[in-house]
Amino acid sequence: MERALEEAGLALRGGDVPVGALVLSPEGELLAAGHNEREVTGDPTAHAEILALRRAAAKLGEWRLPGCTLVVTLEPCVMCAGALVQSRIARVVYGARDEKAGAAGSLWDLVRDRRLNHRPEVIAGVLEEECSRRLTRFFRDR
Repeated sequence: MERALEEAGLALRGGDVPVGALVLSPEGELLAAGHNEREVTGDPTAHAEILALRRAAAKLGEWRLPGCTLVVTLEPCVMCAGALVQSRIARVVYGARDEKAGAAGSLWDLVRDRRLNHRPEVIAGVLEEECSRRLTRFFRDR
């Protein structure tokens, strides 16, 4: 999570919400990283999770990411949760809860919806205070 927090800091350079994400291989090796790039790219889908998933898939040459883990500083939104399910990722680890848009247990629980064919494990609250603090600071300063 500390490495994901470093990645989140890169989003600030582009004026974006400080969210960072990593995709780890089944062996725990870093496959890809991403941070929010919506402001820089003008792309509404340029969330940290989406970018990290795309980069990991490109590196592996495969859209399926079985056994992989996504580590992200903020609970995934509906779009990102859907991408996680579609990628067949094994595990989602996140820091701060998102009571307004979270789709991994807070507002919704899309990633564990029993009607879907794939449901990754969810581990919430890792370095939650540090992840929350950065987001709170960002929005307070705005």
